[in-house]
Amino acid sequence: MDTHRRLVIALAVTALAANRLVRAQAKSHRIAFLGNSTAALEANLVGPFRDGLRELGYVEGSNLTIDYRWADGDYGRLPKLVAELAALPVEIIVTAGTPAALAVQRGAPKIPLVMVAVGDPVGTGLAKSLARPGGNSTGLTSIAPDLEGKRLELLRAVVKDLSHVTLVANPTNPFHVSARQHAHAAADALGVKITDVEVRTSSELSPAFDLLLRDRPDAFIMLADRVFLHDRARIAQFAATSRLPAVYAYREIVEAGGLMSFGPSYADMHRRAAAYVDKILRGAKPGDLPIELPAKFELLVNMKTAKALGITIPESVLVRADELIR
Repeated sequence: MDTHRRLVIALAVTALAANRLVRAQAKSHRIAFLGNSTAALEANLVGPFRDGLRELGYVEGSNLTIDYRWADGDYGRLPKLVAELAALPVEIIVTAGTPAALAVQRGAPKIPLVMVAVGDPVGTGLAKSLARPGGNSTGLTSIAPDLEGKRLELLRAVVKDLSHVTLVANPTNPFHVSARQHAHAAADALGVKITDVEVRTSSELSPAFDLLLRDRPDAFIMLADRVFLHDRARIAQFAATSRLPAVYAYREIVEAGGLMSFGPSYADMHRRAAAYVDKILRGAKPGDLPIELPAKFELLVNMKTAKALGITIPESVLVRADELIR
């Protein structure tokens, strides 16, 4: 590439960045981020979201104010938090997961909603379709074909003679209806017995742990739910102490000591959510913006945990892993 062409490209990139900054700074905006757990536990998700906004010219404290609210892992608090945000008011509410999205849609339907990592937006009534959501909501879904089946196959690959798996789900999470159906269908196809344990809140984790110890499955699968993300350290500790292999939906549980996780990159989805915020602030109607499918998936394996459990991770899994925690 000659010097003149490099200069032209550099000037074009600089002009684009300047235009974005000027556009964003033309008006100061106020949005909300409704978190399911705590600021500390969701820093790894809020960080990419804020990075995405900065890349588009929005800077907190300059031309953007973000009002944060945290549910501390208790879905029962969501309606009150939504009411607080609606009273401010804010231009957009950004939130992750199906329960929080439903709470916003019910409690503040006139405020545009950018959903991140919702499980089944059409099946749960959050959108009319992925291509044209309708109403005042849009965003990104974590739904993917045969996700629970792939997690089950991972367990089968690392746990010798796998015959019994327990599925840990939250019955108050509407997405778990279809996720449980998919998990049971996958288990039936593989000839694996599957049983269910239900956890609605953090207070129900201890009884769930007791059931797991009583039934003593070969392993368990924990579905994607923000209650589980909130209590990740406690869950990882139980699995380690009980010597129970498990596969999770969130990488954070593996970073806390869990064995494996497989699923969409939630950090990537939060970064991409910034583009939806930008489009809506510039006048786009949420219901006209297609809901995006996951673009990036991650497989994490905690090798220290595998060693402690006496599990040898096969080469077929190691070569697929995006990250090995040693």
